[in-house]
Amino acid sequence: MSDQTHALRVAALLLLIGVATVLLGTAAGSQGWHNWWSVPADAVSRQIVWDIRLPRSLGAWLGGGLLGLAGAVAQGLFRNPLADPYLLGSASGASLGVGAYWSWLGGSAWTLSAWMGLGLTGAAFVGAVLAVILTLLLARGVQQTLRLLLAGVVVGVVLGALTSMLSLLQPQVLQAMQGFMLGSTAFVSWSACITMACAWLVCMALAWTFARVLDALTLGESTAQSLGVPLRLARLVLVGVISLATGAAVAHIGLVAFVGLAAPHVVRSLLRCTHAWSLLLAALIGGALLSLADVLARVLFAPQELPVGVLTAVIGGGYLLWRVYRDTYRGAGGGR
Repeated sequence: MSDQTHALRVAALLLLIGVATVLLGTAAGSQGWHNWWSVPADAVSRQIVWDIRLPRSLGAWLGGGLLGLAGAVAQGLFRNPLADPYLLGSASGASLGVGAYWSWLGGSAWTLSAWMGLGLTGAAFVGAVLAVILTLLLARGVQQTLRLLLAGVVVGVVLGALTSMLSLLQPQVLQAMQGFMLGSTAFVSWSACITMACAWLVCMALAWTFARVLDALTLGESTAQSLGVPLRLARLVLVGVISLATGAAVAHIGLVAFVGLAAPHVVRSLLRCTHAWSLLLAALIGGALLSLADVLARVLFAPQELPVGVLTAVIGGGYLLWRVYRDTYRGAGGGR
C-alpha cells in the first residue's frame, strides 16, 4: 500500500471520528447526557440541540482544526518540533486585546453579552493580527527565520507583561478574562462556525499550495534555494496562514493549549507522508482532539463545566510526555 493511499485512509478515519465527536457533542448537556435521538424531543429540546449544542460542537472541531493546521505549518516552516501556533505573539496580542476591551467597558453587563457578538471576538482577532504585524516589523520581514522566532518571543513577552499590568491596575479584568485565557466553546454561534469554516478553507488551500516548499525546507534553506523554491513568497504566505488560522480560532474559542503543538506530533507517530498530507491530517486530528475535549469538559463533572483548555492541556501534555518518555527509553535501550 502506497503512502498516499495510507494517508487517504487515515484522513477518512479521522474525518469519521470528527463527525462522531460532533454528533456526540449534541447529546452532552449541562446536566450530563441527553440522547435526543432516542427519545421524542419537544420544540425546546430541538432548539437547544440546533442553536446551542450543534454549533458549539462544530465550532470546537473547526477551532481545533485551525490550531492543528497552524501548528503543522509552524513546525514545518521553522523546522522546529516545539513550534506552536502562538509562536509569533498572537496569543499575547489576543489576550491584550480582550483585556483592553474589558477594561474599556469596565466589566458592564453589556460586556457579558459581547461574547455572543462581534465585540470581544473582534478585539481578540485584531489584537492577534496586530501582534503578528509587530513581530514582522521587528523581524524586518520573513527572510530570516531565526530573527522571526526571536521577534515573536519578544513580542509575546512584552504584550503578556502589558496584559498582566492591565490586570493589576483593574482586577475585574483578570476575573472576566479567565474564560478566554482557559479556552471556552460555550458561546460559539452559527456565524462563528461560518467564519471559522471560511478561514479553514482559505488557510488549507494556501498551505496545500505551498506544501512542496515545506518539503524542500527539510533539506535546508540553502538546498531549497538551489532548487529554485520561492522561499520569500512562501514564508510570507505561510506566516499569513499561521496568523489567520490562529487569529480566527483564538477569537472564537479563546486560548486553547497544546492542540496546535500535539496534533503534528500525532501525525508523525501515525505515518510518514509529505507535508501536503500532514497538514490535512494535523487539522483533522486537532479538530477531533478539541471536540472530544469539549464533550468531556461538559459531562465529566456535570453540571459543573470544566474549561476546555484545561482538558486539552492534560490530554496533549500527557501525550507529549509519553512520547518523550518512550523516545528516551528507546534511546537508552538502543545505546546498551
